[in-house]
Amino acid sequence: MESMKRITSGLLGFPIVVLILLIGNIYVVDIALAIIAVFAIDEYFNAVSKVSKPVRWLGYLSCASIAFVHLVPAENLNLVVTLTVPTILIILFAQIIITDMKTNFVDIAYTFVGIFYVVFFMMFIAFINGMKNGKILIWYPLMAAWGTDVFAYMIGKKIGKHKFSKISPKKTIEGSIGGLIGSVLMALCYTYIANTFWNMQISYIYIIGIMIILSLVGQIGDFAASSIKRYVNIKDFSNLIPGHGGMLDRIDSLIFLSPFAYILLRLI
Repeated sequence: MESMKRITSGLLGFPIVVLILLIGNIYVVDIALAIIAVFAIDEYFNAVSKVSKPVRWLGYLSCASIAFVHLVPAENLNLVVTLTVPTILIILFAQIIITDMKTNFVDIAYTFVGIFYVVFFMMFIAFINGMKNGKILIWYPLMAAWGTDVFAYMIGKKIGKHKFSKISPKKTIEGSIGGLIGSVLMALCYTYIANTFWNMQISYIYIIGIMIILSLVGQIGDFAASSIKRYVNIKDFSNLIPGHGGMLDRIDSLIFLSPFAYILLRLI
């Protein structure tokens, strides 16, 4: 039953993602990512509320910034993004002063990690989509994250015997390797299509290297999310997506690997 829920919700959600990425311009995609970020950071805040009082309003406001990343002139974007991090930190410490320490250091630490983890990382997905040939390249991080997840789930369920870590007891070494190989094969097939039909000249060897790195980083991202859930003693961040848990459960590996994907894809 759980497997059927997982497959059904995946089949329903995937066409929506495809439609937004293929038809939507960069501004539509940015807005969609901002909305996704709001769901994700809300789930994160709900989780860490068991051990802190996160500054929610700043987290939600930070999510809105994703919708405006391509309204900033390209020559000023690096400066704006660089200044954003210390500005957020200053605002958080100001919150401690204003509330007379009703908000404390632990609260702002959890808040800062959440903003950086969800919002800042997700911003790189918008950056990739806005790159030259971004509509084509954006599928590589998606395949690295979700391709790895799908193949790891199938291989692990079929032949998985050796447990990977107590952080996520259901994950196996066989599933991890199967997920990596599966995502690489998907990317190679996609690269053939891109080179043949869209006149791209992408090196297959380079794509193999990129996908190995992204798949491994994405799997670490999955374990990172699991470690948060394990710490606050929850199974999923929410039940928003049947069979998958919450929004953050669905994108944990994708947002973790997106900064690396941005750097590596810029070299193509």
